[in-house]
Amino acid sequence: MNCAIFGTYPQHRQRRMRTTPAMRSLVRETELNPAHLVLPMFVKHGDKVRAPVASMPGVFQLSKDELVREAQAAFNDGVPAGPLFGIPEKKDEVATEAYADNGITQQAVRLLKKEVPELLVITDICLCEYMSHGHCGLIDKSGNTPVILNDPTLRLLSKTAISHAAAGADILAPSDMMDGRIGAIRSALDDSGFAETPIMSYAAKFASSFYGPFRDAAHSAPEFGDRKTYQMDPANAREAVREVGMDINEGADIVMVKPALAYLDIIHKVKDTFGYPTAAYSVSGEYSMIKAAAQNGWIDERTVTLEALNSIKRAGADIIITYSARDAANWIKADR
Repeated sequence: MNCAIFGTYPQHRQRRMRTTPAMRSLVRETELNPAHLVLPMFVKHGDKVRAPVASMPGVFQLSKDELVREAQAAFNDGVPAGPLFGIPEKKDEVATEAYADNGITQQAVRLLKKEVPELLVITDICLCEYMSHGHCGLIDKSGNTPVILNDPTLRLLSKTAISHAAAGADILAPSDMMDGRIGAIRSALDDSGFAETPIMSYAAKFASSFYGPFRDAAHSAPEFGDRKTYQMDPANAREAVREVGMDINEGADIVMVKPALAYLDIIHKVKDTFGYPTAAYSVSGEYSMIKAAAQNGWIDERTVTLEALNSIKRAGADIIITYSARDAANWIKADR
């Protein structure tokens, strides 16, 4: 290295770019933007219901009226989108309320599009919240071990997707991890007059231990067994790339990696390989760990949350689904 060009101590050249907040902002490589944050919300039947989720401080199960308030507040904060997770009053073994015209999610979508029309409404296309057994598909119980029925489940997922699109959902997000479901849903939407409705696929969704608080919030824990036969093995990266590629070939418009923080390498591989719009879901366990540590005074919630979100963005995510979306949006704006 020619020190006459770079100075006696070349490393000082980098430090000159860190001297003030304005200088650091000028050369910052990764920028968080509230417009790329998405706030998940849980909706249930009732009125004036704002039920706290004990394992997720600051997160609530909301009745439709309270959902509208939360969505409007999020939009005012600069958060443009909200995925919905419905909590039905009744569950059964064929997930009836998932695709019922007057199901809780369908009701909520219609109300949101009326009251907060600018908000991008994303709906979760899955059956676990609506199944009495808590799994994401139909089950064959005839043998010694219950078996998830992949292909029959696709018909119910397609019915659910059509009902959400008919209610006015802007983006549909299948999260079930059944094989072939993107192709089945895309065909069903196209045949039903919803060819312009995009699909955000949970393309690489891992069988993670970080989902526990979400299952409290959505009342979706499986009644028996686990979801390892259809969600991905956390050890597999190359398989994740294959899964994403298949969903793209079947018609996904946006692909997602879930969870986020423990799977930054997967986010990077997916973005680098395909260049598709890529979402990452910073899941309930990630959120709750930061909240718990902050409440104990062990970390600073603001700086740790923004650092974590920056790492997800830096890895390649274009869209970040996070329960901290509103707080993060306001922190980002305050730092500008």
